[in-house]
Amino acid sequence: MDLNLKPKSDCTFDAVSLGEVMLRLDPGEGRIRTARQFKAWEGGGEYNVVRGLRRCFGLKTAVITAFADNEVGKLMEDLILQGGVDTSLIKWMETDGIGRVCRNGLNFTERGFGIRGALGCSDRANTAISKAKPEDFDFEYIFGELGVRWLHTGGIYAALSEQASATAIEAIKTAKKYGTIVSYDLNYRPSMWSAIGGIEKAQAVNKEIASYVDVMIGNEEDFTACLGFKIEGNDENLQKLNIEGYKKMIGEAVKTYPNFKAVATTLREVKTATVNDWSALCWAGGEIYKARDYKDLEIMDRVGGGDSFASGLIFGLMETGDAEKAVEYGAAHGALAMTTPGDTTMASRKEVEAVMGGAGARVKR
Repeated sequence: MDLNLKPKSDCTFDAVSLGEVMLRLDPGEGRIRTARQFKAWEGGGEYNVVRGLRRCFGLKTAVITAFADNEVGKLMEDLILQGGVDTSLIKWMETDGIGRVCRNGLNFTERGFGIRGALGCSDRANTAISKAKPEDFDFEYIFGELGVRWLHTGGIYAALSEQASATAIEAIKTAKKYGTIVSYDLNYRPSMWSAIGGIEKAQAVNKEIASYVDVMIGNEEDFTACLGFKIEGNDENLQKLNIEGYKKMIGEAVKTYPNFKAVATTLREVKTATVNDWSALCWAGGEIYKARDYKDLEIMDRVGGGDSFASGLIFGLMETGDAEKAVEYGAAHGALAMTTPGDTTMASRKEVEAVMGGAGARVKR
């Protein structure tokens, strides 16, 4: 498939993301409610994608976000720098001593085990990035002067606030103006949209954004809630997609949005918190490509698996232009990311390609 990517020589960055980055506080094998200590990580639905593109696949990436200018913000920056992602596009916002003006978001996450599912507890109201407006970022400079080959953002960021929705739309429009490929993960979260207009607002925002997107990512629930498409007669478990139904739904979507060059989704059947069946699909050029099945995949930490799928998919599309290979990159990278703690990948490209080739888990010496 021809994405018509801008040449690397014309761009400062291979990819940038726009979204919120939170401080993840992880109780390890324990529970949030009984923890006496937490491990600190950084994470965020949009950021995790460019973190994976940089750390696993070696691309030059940056994050567009905003932090309250305090010690927690500096910790977040330090964590991002350790992942190799450029921080020069971060907007630093003044705040008061108690976070009334703006603050940095926290995300408490426990991994789950067996019959106990993973659990997240976010503390992200009034964050700097949720209050940031389009004029807080110089998108003309970023996409027009610096040059970016790929922009990734998503519905979690767009749902943070009215300002976030407007900023996402402005960034995407400007990126398209300068020939940057845009990917978007619908990532529907009803609780996040409820405060700014519910499903009606979600559809209004996401339908406008969809008209500019090149690579759309989302499962059936996302397409139904955000764009109004639905698979008829599908399994009650929305994550066990009917492939023929998915083809039909995507056929309707690409008629409505002929700008879509690829559409992708993960496939997950949750057996227990620590054992899932895992795969993925990608539509491109009128064909559906399915990744290999990872049956009874053992999970250490499922959070960020979908984001790592997205970064593998994006790398595969950028590197090969082949949707069939790209969905395999995505599924393998997502699977590996879920075998380690934290939101972000600890895998290497070599490991991803070995898994794609059927490598097993024998010890390497």
